[in-house]
Amino acid sequence: MSRIQLPPPKAILFDMDGTLVDNMHFHHIAWMQFIEEKKLNIDAETFEREYHKGTLIEVMARFFPELTTEKELREVGNEKEALFREIYRPHISPIKGLLSFLDQLKEKNIPIGLATMGDQNNIAMTLRGLGIEHYFHSTTGGHEVVKGKPDPEIFLKAAQKMGVDPVDCLAFEDTRSGITSAKTAGMKVIGVCTQFSPKELKKLGCIEAISSFDELSFH
Repeated sequence: MSRIQLPPPKAILFDMDGTLVDNMHFHHIAWMQFIEEKKLNIDAETFEREYHKGTLIEVMARFFPELTTEKELREVGNEKEALFREIYRPHISPIKGLLSFLDQLKEKNIPIGLATMGDQNNIAMTLRGLGIEHYFHSTTGGHEVVKGKPDPEIFLKAAQKMGVDPVDCLAFEDTRSGITSAKTAGMKVIGVCTQFSPKELKKLGCIEAISSFDELSFH
């Protein structure tokens, strides 16, 4: 198999859901179950189009305009995230080639960070479930930012934690909002084909698109 050869970046930032693990279907199930339990009367298409963007707090504020404090919004948001973890926990597995790719990065001393809209509980469950916590210099979750993807805040914050200029970081993402977030932060992006085809990811501005981390190496 021919590999995509890339110059090594100063740092790599991974999104988590849909990028390290192919789990967006489980998030969708959790969202639909949450919407049904809360009797919100919102169909899947409307949810994706009008509600599903930004931080968990931002999404909950659209669902529940009567809730006026961050504490109230976070509490109800935590219900959805707990539901997701219950559904997804038995199914955690890495995208093909991830573990050997992380080993390659470690051998080349390329620092690795995480920039995900998931909260700390989701981050801990996923990284521990995969057994990869020790590869990461730092993690940045949605609970640490005010504006969620597609705003660049989370990638800028993650790069700052690592002490690397954003333009020297290579990001891995799978969604339109995530790609926009990383590109707006000044980063080059490689798309992971869990949501979109390679052609679609290239159209969104990714420099390369992969289905497996086995397709990549650094020269």
